[in-house]
Amino acid sequence: MAESAKKEKAPKKEKAPKKSWTKGLKSEFDKIIWTDRKTVGKQTVAVVGITVVLGVIISVLDSAVLEFVNLLIK
Repeated sequence: MAESAKKEKAPKKEKAPKKSWTKGLKSEFDKIIWTDRKTVGKQTVAVVGITVVLGVIISVLDSAVLEFVNLLIK
């Protein structure tokens, strides 16, 4: 019974021919869809703007909490 199980094994799959690493890398880079310059510029301005606004909000909240803590301590 064990011998018949060994004989009925699935045939080995043939391996695809190896490509060079650089050719594979180039083919993967060709699949990337890069955004245009205008879109990248808009997104960069949005990120910088939101970062500045959040920085101001955090600093105002920090100052308010600091003043409140100083009132409690005195």
